[in-house]
Amino acid sequence: MAVLLIEQVGKIEWDRVLQSLRAYSPWTLAAAAGLAIVSHLLFGAFDQLGRRYVGHRLGAGQVAVIAGVCYAFTLNLGALVGGVAFRYRLYSRLGLSAPDITKIYALSVVTNWLGYLILLGAVLVWGGIQPPRQWGVPAGVLPVAGIAAWIVAAAYLAMCAGAGRRRFTLRGVEIAWPRWPMALAQLAMSIANWLVMGLIIHLLLGSRVDYPMVLGVMLISAVAGALTHVPAGLGVLEAVFLALLSGRIPAHELLAGLLAYRAIYYLCPLVPAVVLYAVLEARARR
Repeated sequence: MAVLLIEQVGKIEWDRVLQSLRAYSPWTLAAAAGLAIVSHLLFGAFDQLGRRYVGHRLGAGQVAVIAGVCYAFTLNLGALVGGVAFRYRLYSRLGLSAPDITKIYALSVVTNWLGYLILLGAVLVWGGIQPPRQWGVPAGVLPVAGIAAWIVAAAYLAMCAGAGRRRFTLRGVEIAWPRWPMALAQLAMSIANWLVMGLIIHLLLGSRVDYPMVLGVMLISAVAGALTHVPAGLGVLEAVFLALLSGRIPAHELLAGLLAYRAIYYLCPLVPAVVLYAVLEARARR
């Protein structure tokens, strides 16, 4: 990925990137910001599902604040910091046990990737995205990978519907599969969140590329970022988009859209998250 990004960056006219950034209308930026808020609220609602799943008594407002803070830090610093460390610190201070916090985090992760698998499977089976030859990915592999993604998602839904044992033990902790209605809520919320994220990028690219194509490239970049363990997928998102879409839209416009997306979706939410976290720390000290 690093080599791919370096190759693409060397061809970019940065003055034209800045020119494209300045050309965004306030209405476009406001619409993208509004969609980003919707996405963050959807992701925060994953912890609300965890609240119902675990059955703890924290208020919905408390859960919303913690989930919002954790998601902002996850986006910018990685899952180990934002998803794990911050959740354990904030939830444990409110009286939740380590097993309950683990279940909440695990349910959030599963919810996020459940909808992802469904959408990624659709994109790969659709076959509209062809990876560059230098990636060395055989064309016939993609539809098979898409079907495999569907099978994994279907297996989870089947277990929640009662296809297997309701409960199992993992490292001494008893875990129950979510009920079928909750699994459907997980699926719907996750799909909606990924669709909104794709819509933000599609909007910032001026609708120059068809939405299904933008969504598919975003999904591929997400799994690439997860596999490389780069915080915030820094450089990975840009490398994948430049590799797959540079022939459809000028590279400077593409990079401008991705930089605007990072600013709106990643960096702007980090500011209130830092403030909220500071408030929570101050309250804990008192």
